[in-house]
Amino acid sequence: MTFNSGQIWMKTIKQIFFIALIVLVAGFASNMLRSDKIPLVEDWSAKSNLVTSSGENLEISLAEASNLFKKGGGAFIDARSRAEYDAGHIKGAKSLPYKEADWKFVEAMDGISEDSALITYCDGETCELSMELAIFLRNTGYKNVKVLSNGWSVWKQNGLPVETGE
Repeated sequence: MTFNSGQIWMKTIKQIFFIALIVLVAGFASNMLRSDKIPLVEDWSAKSNLVTSSGENLEISLAEASNLFKKGGGAFIDARSRAEYDAGHIKGAKSLPYKEADWKFVEAMDGISEDSALITYCDGETCELSMELAIFLRNTGYKNVKVLSNGWSVWKQNGLPVETGE
């Protein structure tokens, strides 16, 4: 019995297909048996990043943040770099760049009690600095911390009070 090259290729493709199928079934079955299953479908949206591991949503709407601002009921914390802060920020916001939070925390948070409402923000829908800073602040004892998603851009676009410099 002789095989031509077309038959050999077909046989090889069938074998590859069946091997891949066996690997997929074995992997799926193994995942189902694990106590810490890997989810087959995951929410990768920017909004899903604003939920803590315990399921608490840290997002604050622009309307809520603006209300707090008008009432003087919250402290705004800018998670962006100092240069970005100096170029423009929410009026009265404190600068606490997330990447420098460890050593600038005490100075930046001076005068802000642990009971205060804090609103962290950065710029861009996918910016995670504000969420990271919110988690950092919660770990230091501040419990009422929220994140204004895409904060700097939406604040400016809505004509809310801004300032430059320190």
